[in-house]
Amino acid sequence: MQLTQRITPFLSYNNQADEAADFYVSVLPDSKIIRTVTNPGNGSVLTVEFQMAGMNFVALNVGQDWKFTEAISLAVSCDSQQELDALWEKLTDGGREVQCGWLQDKFGMFWQVVPSQLGEWLKSSDPQKIQRMFEALWQMTKLDIAVLQKAFDGE
Repeated sequence: MQLTQRITPFLSYNNQADEAADFYVSVLPDSKIIRTVTNPGNGSVLTVEFQMAGMNFVALNVGQDWKFTEAISLAVSCDSQQELDALWEKLTDGGREVQCGWLQDKFGMFWQVVPSQLGEWLKSSDPQKIQRMFEALWQMTKLDIAVLQKAFDGE
């Protein structure tokens, strides 16, 4: 295993590392499987190195039923409502919607699916704009970019 980033997140699964990695690379653009390492004794998958949206991860079969929690989530920035809707639909298939742009996928991983504009909105020097945007966001499950923009703009 060659870790090419200074920090590489490991995602631990009981025995679904290859299934999870395959799912994630099918959902996000600029994603691919890099390498699968198997146990030489029985041929079972030990690790799967993969990229999601250009960032490296390792899926690890630990043989235990460890659970993901909301304490760690993956945030994905979307440039359009169409992109956000499509990603939301794929990630919630077999999972569940949470709130405020959060969801849990079928493997238990928590995600934040957010508009790319969020970073710009948060840089505003006008706290009222940010407050209006957050008040709108807190009422949503899947985020609606147009509604958030209107709230930010005071419309």
